[in-house]
Amino acid sequence: MRVLIIHNARSGFGSDAIFEFERALVREGDECVLRILSLDDGDWEASVLVDAEEFDLVVLSGGDGTVASLLYQLRGRNVLTCVFPSGTANLFFANLGNAADPYALARACRVGRSATTDLVEIEWADHDGTPCRKGFSLMAGIGFDAQIMQAAIPAKRAMGQAAYFAAAIANPKPKIHDFTITVDGTTYERRGISCIVANNAMIQGDIELVPGCSMTDGLLDVLVVEADYTAQLVRPLFVGLVDHEGKRIDRPRLETFRGKVVTVETEEPAQMEIDGDPVAQSITRYRASILPNSNRLIVDSLSRYARDEETAPLFGDTEEMAFPR
Repeated sequence: MRVLIIHNARSGFGSDAIFEFERALVREGDECVLRILSLDDGDWEASVLVDAEEFDLVVLSGGDGTVASLLYQLRGRNVLTCVFPSGTANLFFANLGNAADPYALARACRVGRSATTDLVEIEWADHDGTPCRKGFSLMAGIGFDAQIMQAAIPAKRAMGQAAYFAAAIANPKPKIHDFTITVDGTTYERRGISCIVANNAMIQGDIELVPGCSMTDGLLDVLVVEADYTAQLVRPLFVGLVDHEGKRIDRPRLETFRGKVVTVETEEPAQMEIDGDPVAQSITRYRASILPNSNRLIVDSLSRYARDEETAPLFGDTEEMAFPR
């Protein structure tokens, strides 16, 4: 088996768990190539994955932003890919639902069960009108959520996920925006503090903002957060700790839509975030489109996306799992 590991050493708290995973994964006769990202280089996503098809397995190790950028580079290339959680929040990994233990994840790679998942492409224009385009795997939003992400940056390394809640509480009265939202040709006018487009809707604390949101259904979920005060937003999130999936207690102050192509416009410029990374310039418009069946991801038996028919066979009567060819 030939394995390529792409690792962002700057992600999260600098854990060495990826090296435990590597030791657990490779066996006698295997070849493993480890590439440490240099994010200062331009077009680093393309350069580190230029030969991805030459490997049996590609492992992406980093935070949500790093993983999304690399998955976007791999879209449509039919490369078997394992996502390894090395970031602060690791929300994409949490939504995928695999066991986080390095040894369990290494075994899942040897078993070779996979799921084909969607990505999202988002387009906007910066302050001088230059068109921008990026892929994301979780959520992108304009308004209060982007302010939270920006405010949490200084404390992320020290506080981890708690930095996001601290940033939210520090802004008790977010700005209200007028949103024009077009979903597959139908337009809605709404007021709120954020408008979010999601491919996955589970956030910190295993809370599902949109029950039933899936990254294999070929659809985007649009969330309008209508709260006037931070307290109105934080309360349902804490309620969500009791009812993770929102099946017994409603998600107050959240209105949702669903479609394949979504355009969001605001009257005044507002900050935007993509998979937790703030965009440098404020914007007034973005367009998000679903990219169905973009990536082939390793899943284990704990994942909601596991499918028994894709389980690899055993090597004879031993416990060693076959690697899919």
